[in-house]
Amino acid sequence: MGPHPAVAAIRLAVRRVLHDVLNDHNRTDRNDQRDRQEQASPLVLVACSGGADSMALASALAFEAPKLGVRAGGVTVDHNLQAGSGTRAAEVVVRMTALGLAPAEAVAVTVGRAGGPEAAARDARYAALDGAALRHGAAAVLLGHTRDDQAETVLLGLARGSGTRSLSGMAAVSGAAGRYRRPFLQLDRQTARKACMVQSLPVWDDPHNADPAYTRSRLRQEGLPALEKALGKGVVEALARTAQLSRDDADALDDWAAEADRSVRDETGRLECAKLYALPPAVRRRVLRRAVIEVGSPAGSLFARHIEEVDRLITGWRGQGVINLPGRVEAQRQGGRLVIRQG
Repeated sequence: MGPHPAVAAIRLAVRRVLHDVLNDHNRTDRNDQRDRQEQASPLVLVACSGGADSMALASALAFEAPKLGVRAGGVTVDHNLQAGSGTRAAEVVVRMTALGLAPAEAVAVTVGRAGGPEAAARDARYAALDGAALRHGAAAVLLGHTRDDQAETVLLGLARGSGTRSLSGMAAVSGAAGRYRRPFLQLDRQTARKACMVQSLPVWDDPHNADPAYTRSRLRQEGLPALEKALGKGVVEALARTAQLSRDDADALDDWAAEADRSVRDETGRLECAKLYALPPAVRRRVLRRAVIEVGSPAGSLFARHIEEVDRLITGWRGQGVINLPGRVEAQRQGGRLVIRQG
């Protein structure tokens, strides 16, 4: 008799991702002409908070990795935002160790204020995970985001009035050199919780996930249930499909914008307003966004309204002055050229 269907589902999802990691790792190692032993044993870390999603992911990684010759470890991030967070982080390390994950460590971070509490915590968490991956030489870090998380991300993008890229949600592979992998984007949250239950894995429910002070928590507790009540079941699945369709469109438009970027610059590399004006709006705004980020504007702080203001220098020129952008970046029209620079 095989494993419970929920356990089988999470293991299959992780097995597929590990195969991808192995293929990428072996291809890179062949190119770098490294020794065969290193090529055969990449390290994959799981980011584990102790919640149901990440504990399910940790258990599946611990089960599948040895069968594929992959070393498996885990990292838990202590955000220091709640009393006793250090103790809970230590407990998660014990649980990861019990599963057979090594290395298994807790990393404490200090959460700033930039962008609001949720964004600041996310930035601190990813910085810690990046550091752990580099420190241990990990080929990949697995994240426990589910289909439900993806649906929430799409709705948050809609609420902000964001473009196609934001509506595409979270990518299955992201980060430098494809560091971050999300095996559970096609699985719902209930499947992960069920997998923990049938394996008798203890889980910790973060009270922040039910705290109405956080936008995502309100959406999870109130928004999505209200949508399902009004529209019927299947809203989460539909939003996840929307994310994938939007990602396909956004990828194609980004490729187009990358090509267009080279054709709208003069011999000195400055952007020509007349050539920008001739581009389709979706492509032109991507070219502008790329240019602003290259100069130093943080991508996470650069919203659609910022790019719309820059775009009006091209499409609605009335002698406007300097446009101030995040990261102390300025955009200004001068002599038929769009000048973007640090202020």
